[in-house]
Amino acid sequence: MTISIGDKIPSATFKEKTVDGPVEVTTDALFSGKRVVIFGVPGAFTPTCSLNHLPGYLENRDAILARGIDDIAVVAVNDIHVMGAWATASGGMDKIHFLSDWDAGFTKALGLDIDLSAGTLGVRSKRYSMLVDDGVVKTINIEESPGQATVSSAATMLEQI
Repeated sequence: MTISIGDKIPSATFKEKTVDGPVEVTTDALFSGKRVVIFGVPGAFTPTCSLNHLPGYLENRDAILARGIDDIAVVAVNDIHVMGAWATASGGMDKIHFLSDWDAGFTKALGLDIDLSAGTLGVRSKRYSMLVDDGVVKTINIEESPGQATVSSAATMLEQI
């Protein structure tokens, strides 16, 4: 079952590579008492993710935070090292959280997993964005195709905040 507006975010622990080294980030620490924009991508360094989806959130980071958002995070079913390299390469390190859902546990708990084995990617995340307020989903935008980033874009999220 796919997570919906009004649902509580499931418990999970991510891995994040920071300038100080790897850390664990729990959903409780990320969402409790905060308004957070989180978006999921099929994979770090993949074309739509790197050329369209992530840049929109980095470019609009200040505008999003100015609307009362406490944090922004991107989640992918990639290992911590790939996510760390993507954070560095994109210029996003220390601007938003690059969270490794290395075993797809969070993605599967959301009901947003997709099998992209035909494209040699295996189980990954559908492309989505959510506004989460104190652990509760307020808006959710799920793309029909992993190659598109329109309904889950930063521009759409800015309209919803």
